Amino acid sequence: MERLVSNKKVLVTGGAGFIGSNLVESLLNEGNYVVCLDNFSNGKRENLVSFQNNPRFRLIEGDIRNYSDCEKAVNGAEYVFHQAALGSVPRSIKDPVSSTDVNIGGFVKILFASKEAKVQRFIYAASSSTYGDHPDLPKVEDKIGKPLSPYGITKYVDELFAANFASTYNIEVIGLRYFNVFGRRQDPLGAYAAVIPLFVKKLLQHEAPVINGNGEYSRDFTYIDNVIQANHLAALVRDPSAINQVYNVAYGGRTSLNELFEMIRTIIGRYDEHVLGIDPVHGPERAGDIPHSHASIEKAARLLGYKPTHSVREGMEEAVKWYREYL
Repeated sequence: MERLVSNKKVLVTGGAGFIGSNLVESLLNEGNYVVCLDNFSNGKRENLVSFQNNPRFRLIEGDIRNYSDCEKAVNGAEYVFHQAALGSVPRSIKDPVSSTDVNIGGFVKILFASKEAKVQRFIYAASSSTYGDHPDLPKVEDKIGKPLSPYGITKYVDELFAANFASTYNIEVIGLRYFNVFGRRQDPLGAYAAVIPLFVKKLLQHEAPVINGNGEYSRDFTYIDNVIQANHLAALVRDPSAINQVYNVAYGGRTSLNELFEMIRTIIGRYDEHVLGIDPVHGPERAGDIPHSHASIEKAARLLGYKPTHSVREGMEEAVKWYREYL
């Protein structure tokens, strides 16, 4: 089976963001013509600087909530990689209206525009937050609970819309439930920075990071290159039984926040011994967080041919190297 999309016309929504810009880079490297749709509410122009003079790259500054922007962006596209969203559980709790507007309203608009444009396949970023309060570990795709945040609800509703569009309009869709993605270009400076860039930033600045709760909550941290691989495979799979499905995209393991901190401190400590003496500060647990997250990646391996190339440790080595240059 082919493993990389090449020489196609594709759209990446949210292409100036963390995952989106890495996906744009990978697609350009394979000779694709890439259109990026972004309104820069989360994405950064600096993430696109290295692509701006590439004749196969086109930026459309627009919003997935604006249907005419969606129509313009999908025109001629063979594949759509939908990454645009308002992420973050805390942000969705603080402002559920905006999260719903973007993550559901914008999703339906870009999905319908893709159907109207006869796009070959629509691959979208789903989320592990869909599992909600379901207690089983590892998480398997057909067993979910009640979402614990407005963000989780929006990502679950997206899956329902995608399945409905597949059966109603005969558009091919594949959802990828991302598990705690990290790596180069993940913003360490924003108000809702994820835990890994936040830990790295604090330690590089010789400050103590805050761990929410006792640090025994665990996550299936997933390096960005594994996620890029899954997107390529989702676009290329031809087995009818693999299409119109949702897949976990993860490494397939568990790392506690305490273990994560120790890993990052050890890696940075090889460059700067001072950080080895810094201990975390423990704060209150965060509303909407689930205690543990651990994905089964058996379905993605079996139907997509997905095989992670980076463990958490291998990915962290690469991520820290990038942050030392960036910060």
